[in-house]
Amino acid sequence: MNALIESGIKEMEVSSMFNTNKAFSSFSVDDLSRAKDFYSRKLGLKVTESAEGLELYPSGDAGVFIYPKPNHKPASFTVLNFLVDDIEKAVEELNKTGVRFEKYDGEIKTDEKGIHRDGGPSIAWFKGPAGNILSVLQNDQK
Repeated sequence: MNALIESGIKEMEVSSMFNTNKAFSSFSVDDLSRAKDFYSRKLGLKVTESAEGLELYPSGDAGVFIYPKPNHKPASFTVLNFLVDDIEKAVEELNKTGVRFEKYDGEIKTDEKGIHRDGGPSIAWFKGPAGNILSVLQNDQK
């Protein structure tokens, strides 16, 4: 924000611009039909479809846009995090729907359930049908 102020843009001008707009994230997939099935059936999210793609509603009216891309390449980073109250329960319930959690060794080592615990938020990563990385995480710092 200081760089904006130094460049002549007043703080009030910047903050009011974002008060009137809705922000959302988006990511690509290679197959909208498979994505719709996964996010609605396996994850239990509200999903709407339009000519341009899918909109997920993980909480309230805050949407995430998913669009088709013929030359889609899965993201090498987490594209969507779901904050949960109980990570053990979330992992167990998602496993029942067929979701498989990633297992990692080394710096971000996960346990046998696929949960990484290091004193920060507990987090478990899984992939959507297009290979994008998603996660459930629990803030252990309550």
